[in-house]
Amino acid sequence: MSSQPNSYTDSNSQHAGGAAPQQAPERPAGEDPARQSLLNVRAEVGKAVVGQDATVTGMLIALLCGGHVLLEGVPGVAKTLLVRALSTALSLDTKRVQFTPDLMPGDVTGSLVYDSHSSEFTFREGPVFTNIMLADEINRTPPKTQASLLEAMEERQVSVDGLSRPLPVPFIVAATQNPVEYEGTYPLPEAQLDRFLLKLTMPLPGRAEEIEVIRRHAVGFDPRNLAAAGVLPVAGAVELSAAQAAVADVTVAPEILAYIVDVVRATRSAPSFQLGVSPRGTTALLNTSKAWAWLSGRTFVTPDDVKALSLPCLRHRVGLRPEAQMDGIQVDDVLGSILASVPVPR
Repeated sequence: MSSQPNSYTDSNSQHAGGAAPQQAPERPAGEDPARQSLLNVRAEVGKAVVGQDATVTGMLIALLCGGHVLLEGVPGVAKTLLVRALSTALSLDTKRVQFTPDLMPGDVTGSLVYDSHSSEFTFREGPVFTNIMLADEINRTPPKTQASLLEAMEERQVSVDGLSRPLPVPFIVAATQNPVEYEGTYPLPEAQLDRFLLKLTMPLPGRAEEIEVIRRHAVGFDPRNLAAAGVLPVAGAVELSAAQAAVADVTVAPEILAYIVDVVRATRSAPSFQLGVSPRGTTALLNTSKAWAWLSGRTFVTPDDVKALSLPCLRHRVGLRPEAQMDGIQVDDVLGSILASVPVPR
């Protein structure tokens, strides 16, 4: 598994001779209220989470696109805290499910229960009925339970006893998996991985960031009490809906569309890959590039936007050949080579 950071905030990333865009600049509140509200959300999350700006931005992009996120990082890098802080700042509901080997599909989606008073079966909603569902260690549960999320992720509904029940709007799954502790895990199948819009890596903090983490704890920071940490709701479903509408209006030139397709098609012929990116991944790269362009204050997509989102958008949709794995080749390195070789439109 790659440990490289998410490229849209990595100041050291160089693709095809150009640096990946930095985090979106702060804009005056009067310029675009929807954009400013989301930038305010990022600032609020920063009151609780230190050193994970790239992941926060990735989560915002996922919400703007209505897509799901796979978070990868060792225990203790604030994955759960990040989701809780984000949902608080956006006034959204969130539920956490610990995926274990004995977890059943009904424990996630909900099930019919017998009501002795009415002598009827009634549906009891599962934790999937929320805005942001944190699926913790999703690869520790059997494939049957993993598959219970497929309909919810793709159709935004749950079908039980022949009835389809819509999920709240917005709805995204933020699933976590551990990159080093694989004993007793069930790897996610390609079909389910492909349904995640982004795969974000959460690295260990740097020295200065870790000093800031313990400084906050030394003066009484309690990760279970976000209100005491000063994390406040600064946006809601209305602002998020307005932002999504604005992202949909971002224009993409024909040559940029062709560039996106060329990048994706190059993954299908790369010698190190036995599995390339599907057309769903092509659409995902388009949508996330539009969201990043909008967050950056533009109404059009540039090649740099595509480069910036290529790693988090594509890294989980490809598969290395066994010989490439034995040679220690990393997925992100191959994707970086593809970005450096595909001609950039001018």
